[in-house]
Amino acid sequence: MSKLYHQPQSGNDMPRFAGRSTMMRLPFVEQLDSLDVAFVGIPLDVGTSLRAGTRYGPRQIRAESVMIRPYNMATGAAPFDSLSVADIGDVPINTYSLLKSVEIIEQYYDNLACYPLVPLTLGGDHTLTLPILRALAKKHGPVGLVHVDAHTDTNDTMFGEKIAHGTTFRRAVEEGLLDCQRVVQIGQRAQGYAAEDFQWGVDQGFRLITAEQCWHRSLSPLMAEVREMMGRGSVYLSFDIDGIDPAWAPGTGTPEVGGLSSIQAMEVVRGCRGLNLIGGDLVEVSPPYDVSGNTSQLAANLLYEMLCVVPGVDYHK
Repeated sequence: MSKLYHQPQSGNDMPRFAGRSTMMRLPFVEQLDSLDVAFVGIPLDVGTSLRAGTRYGPRQIRAESVMIRPYNMATGAAPFDSLSVADIGDVPINTYSLLKSVEIIEQYYDNLACYPLVPLTLGGDHTLTLPILRALAKKHGPVGLVHVDAHTDTNDTMFGEKIAHGTTFRRAVEEGLLDCQRVVQIGQRAQGYAAEDFQWGVDQGFRLITAEQCWHRSLSPLMAEVREMMGRGSVYLSFDIDGIDPAWAPGTGTPEVGGLSSIQAMEVVRGCRGLNLIGGDLVEVSPPYDVSGNTSQLAANLLYEMLCVVPGVDYHK
């Protein structure tokens, strides 16, 4: 089947406040054979621990993506000229069972892994990354990880449960899904329940870059180090919107002050250019706490920036 190089619908053909709600007003596609990149929504918030509402994240991110145009004027990326990209809708999670939802997500991404496409996921709470990694590791083996977050998400349990949005990466290590020497966590901050709360991942081999280490500096030099660290191996990018300071992104379930700026967030994602990126997600957007829509708009733009660094994108600069 020949590829269709879809373009987002122009705001001059259909008003931006009208038409079908898809990521960047791309076509909704069910035939996956010819796709290089698929935007996927996971409307999950059963795994959250404070504010709920991330089940509405994918819908609102799509709604706020209507202003995004095809060409990246800063980097020269032209993803729609070189890749077949579409929105393939949402994973039909179980709203009453987190464990069942995790199973459904894994099976869904198992199916996606049958196709040579890169999934970019609109979340949804951070629990969803575990089943995605389970599916991708079956195809690629243990993967490298770039993880932006206010938290390490390496708790052993939460309220006695092994699966929740704060246990994702401990389970991923225990299940052999990550290449621990190629894991970097960026933006962690605030308080812990114990003095060693950030230490577990470091003991496994993770590189930890706390928010304080990011203050008052560009993160472009850091990302040069990350690219060298990741090498040619498969890499997954997981971006929790609470990694960004709530001044820029208030609409999230577990906000923490002193976080990254929106500019630093873009530096991190743009700094992933050249990596063998096999997937990415943007999680923890909670629209009920996003009165202005700024958080969802930033999330949509970061997902576009992820698209721009997927292998195979043409650049016009």
